[in-house]
Amino acid sequence: MKKNLMIAVALVCMVSACNKQGAKMDEQPAEQPETGSVGMRIAYVEVDSLMTQFEFAKEKSRELEKKSNNARNTLTQKGNQLQAAANNFQQKLQNNGFTSREQAESVQNALQRQQNDLAALQARLENELAQETQKFNIALRDSLNNFLSLYNKDKKYDLILAKSGDNILLGKKELDITQDVVNGLNKRYKSGAAKK
Repeated sequence: MKKNLMIAVALVCMVSACNKQGAKMDEQPAEQPETGSVGMRIAYVEVDSLMTQFEFAKEKSRELEKKSNNARNTLTQKGNQLQAAANNFQQKLQNNGFTSREQAESVQNALQRQQNDLAALQARLENELAQETQKFNIALRDSLNNFLSLYNKDKKYDLILAKSGDNILLGKKELDITQDVVNGLNKRYKSGAAKK
């Protein structure tokens, strides 16, 4: 009983305190200290649109795609040659086409070296393509950051976000500066290309 009475007294005190604070809600609120989110100017750039509309990105993507296709074609051609040689070896082996066991082992070792060379070539080509892709991504990011720094001197955004995939689920169209950025990047890129 004593516990219930103490709980009831505590509840009455809390309700009374809340009511006193509630009365102040009609008064002018105290000035809040300025926080980062109050009055922030925010914009976003759609990365997918940037990749399909920025001339530099389109050109480099085409170059990388061409190199990837060339590498794939080279590997396919060499793989087919290796497969034909392996089939030829197997057929000769089954038809006793080798004059000695040493000759068969020699051809088999040569095939193994070809297979190792092909694996090394594949690794080298993949590595080169990965390095070129990384250089492209760095150049693209640097170009975008450099442009946005200049662009933002006039626009004065507090935050510019990259919208790609599901990173930003919803944003007002007024916050989308993608077309401005694409136009500005293309103008800079074309004037830079004309100077070269």
